Amino acid sequence: MFISMLLSNPQEYFMWILLVGFSVCVHEYFHAAAALWQGDSTAADSGHLTLNPLVQMGIVPILILLFVGITWGTVPVNPARMRHRYSNALVSFAGPFSNVILFFLFSIGLVLMKGGSSSNEAVLILFGTGAILNIVLFIFNMLPVPILDGYKVFSYFIPALDRNNSELKNAFMLIIFLFAFFSFEKIYWLGSLITDHTVVILRGIIYG
Repeated sequence: MFISMLLSNPQEYFMWILLVGFSVCVHEYFHAAAALWQGDSTAADSGHLTLNPLVQMGIVPILILLFVGITWGTVPVNPARMRHRYSNALVSFAGPFSNVILFFLFSIGLVLMKGGSSSNEAVLILFGTGAILNIVLFIFNMLPVPILDGYKVFSYFIPALDRNNSELKNAFMLIIFLFAFFSFEKIYWLGSLITDHTVVILRGIIYG
C-alpha cells in the first residue's frame, strides 16, 4: 500500500506527495484563470486563483493523496457566463495544458541538471518524476470520459458525444476507467518514453 512507503522510503513518499499536490493545484489554477479570462468569475469569486491545496482539492482528496497516492481537484465554473461558444472547451483544456507546461519545465530542469558540473541524484529524480507525472496527467485528463476534461474538449468538436444518453455515458466511463486502471503501468511507461525522447531533443536544442 502507498502509505507504507512513508516508513520504507520517506523521501520518495514526500516527493510524490509534493509533486502530485503541486501539479493538481496548478492544473486547477489554470482552469480558474482561463474561466475568468473567458468572462466567468465563478472560480475566482470562490478563491480558486490560488495554489492552496485546501482550496483546490479539499480535505478528503488530500487525505486520499496521503494514504493512496492519487487525488483530484475541482473548480466551479458556469459556462453560461462565458463569452464564446468554445469557451467551455478552452477552459477545460487549460488544466491539461498546464500539465504540458510543467512537463517541459521539469524536462528542461532535468537537462540542465544533467549538463551541470555536479548533479544531485535526488533533484534528478524529482525533475524526472515530475516530468513523467505531468505528461501522464495530460494523457489521462484528455481521455474523452464525462468527468474528465477531455470529454468537454472533444464534445465541442464532436457534439454527438454530448447527446449520448446517460446510461451510455456511464458505461463508456466505466470501460475507460477500467482500461486506465489496469493499464496504469503502460501509461506510466508511455510517459517515461515521451520524457526520455523529449529530454534528448531538449539537450540537443540547449547544448547544440
